[in-house]
Amino acid sequence: MARVATTGAARDGTAAADSPFRRRWTWRTRVWVVVAGWVVALALRLLYRTLRIRLVDHGDWFDRRRRGEAVLAVFWHEGIVLLPLLVTRERWPGTVTVMLSWHRDAEIAAQAVGRLGIRVVRGSDTRGWLGAVRGLLAARKRGEDIAIAPDGPRGPRHQAKDGAVQLARATGLPLVAIGAAARPVRRMGSWDRMQLPRPFARVALVMSPPIVLPAEKGEGVAVLEAALAAVGAEAAAVVGGERPT
Repeated sequence: MARVATTGAARDGTAAADSPFRRRWTWRTRVWVVVAGWVVALALRLLYRTLRIRLVDHGDWFDRRRRGEAVLAVFWHEGIVLLPLLVTRERWPGTVTVMLSWHRDAEIAAQAVGRLGIRVVRGSDTRGWLGAVRGLLAARKRGEDIAIAPDGPRGPRHQAKDGAVQLARATGLPLVAIGAAARPVRRMGSWDRMQLPRPFARVALVMSPPIVLPAEKGEGVAVLEAALAAVGAEAAAVVGGERPT
């Protein structure tokens, strides 16, 4: 784990707290990040208005959330552009906190999703993990929902790390896998082959039934990956796209 000088302080909110990482930025970089985040948020809002969305909620999560039950959601990193649709278009009845890593592009993403109504905790398994965990636990205490891409921030693609499993056991939150697919869609050249839907594309968002983790700690990741594979395949089938690999 990379060392930080914050002794694990939580990093959440739209405005990132100071850190050794951000202190290396010039003022031009800081301005660029804020402006870029605003532009990305605006572009996404315009794109989202054109999309045709189908939501498949196998766990009745929307009704459960309205009754006050917060959740821990996991999704593959490739769907990070599509997941905010649950908030902006489907009107998720809770406050969502997502974990993003410490680097410039992720900070642009943090600025963007903050403007879409999603809170952000900054950290990853290689930088600021302790602070991120504290931020997520604080979000849990506030009654917020938590969202994690277990193959982020740098992959390998579709290979989950055990952080989400550990967090589910620590918080007691019900665990849901979310699959997202769009057609037509552009696949970016990044490690995750991120999905960028074309204007007026069809989008499917599939929420799994509650994931039951096995008592054996070493088997939780495999169960998580299987659940994500299942909802991903279903989402792809709904929009008539290729099966995720």
